[in-house]
Amino acid sequence: MVKLTIIGRMHDELPIYKDDDNNIIYKKHAEFLLHEISMDALPPSAATIFLHNQCFNYMVRNGVCFITLCDVSYPRKLAFYYLQDLQKEFDKVDPELVNQITKPYTFVKFDNTICNIRRQYVDARTQVNLSKLNADHKLELEVLTEDMSTIVERRKRSDMMERMMKAHKSTSPVWDSKTLEVIATKWTPIAIIFFVAFVLLWSSLKAYEKVKFSYMVEP
Repeated sequence: MVKLTIIGRMHDELPIYKDDDNNIIYKKHAEFLLHEISMDALPPSAATIFLHNQCFNYMVRNGVCFITLCDVSYPRKLAFYYLQDLQKEFDKVDPELVNQITKPYTFVKFDNTICNIRRQYVDARTQVNLSKLNADHKLELEVLTEDMSTIVERRKRSDMMERMMKAHKSTSPVWDSKTLEVIATKWTPIAIIFFVAFVLLWSSLKAYEKVKFSYMVEP
């Protein structure tokens, strides 16, 4: 069955809706997935993420991410039909109303709608749901799958590399690109002036030595 539903905005990673599931651990995992999707670390359209005997299914449409948690045994195709139904109803909401949300999980206006849709997908064996499963639909074939542990490990490596790069820049500030730009802007004109002056002085000395030598060798 469908256990958890979260809806989030992509541009600021803000989760704007969560149903009445009180499992904090799975909620944190869903928020982590929302972050990874917004960072382009996961497919930007749809995917299934396995976590032990559960799986997250998500779908992104029009800058909004729809995430649901199901048992692994729950038909994945049916889970995405559920997400599609959510998306269709969400498209009817005024975008300005959605953009005005500033605090997580405060879009309570959508609660009754989700409850009604979710109720239709509780039992995968109803005639309507069996018809959906038997329909010629290619959505499931286009959905990528990945394991949550792989995503977490990849994020840890990425964060570690970022910290190492920042540490390297902080210990070698002179070689920072902005520092080099300031040095180049300030000292390049002075260096050019000194170089030109040196060339002129060197040329003058050579000319003087040549004239002096010619004077000395004349009978």
